[in-house]
Amino acid sequence: MELVKAMPLGAVLTLVVALAIGSQGSKGGQLQIFRAEIYQFDLWWSWPLFLGGTALAWGIMLLQR
Repeated sequence: MELVKAMPLGAVLTLVVALAIGSQGSKGGQLQIFRAEIYQFDLWWSWPLFLGGTALAWGIMLLQR
C-alpha cells in the first residue's frame, strides 16, 4: 500500500525537477529528461527520476511504520 502512496510523490518530484532542468534546454545527463507534448501542453518527464523519487518516498514511508 505504501508503494501506491509513494507513486504520486515520485511524480510530483519528477515534474518539478524535470521542469526546472528541461526548460533550460538540458537533458539532465543520466536523468534522460525528455519533452512530451500532450495536446497543446509541454510536459517534461524522466523515468529514472520517477523511479528514484518513488523509491525514496517508499523508503521514507516504510521507515515511518
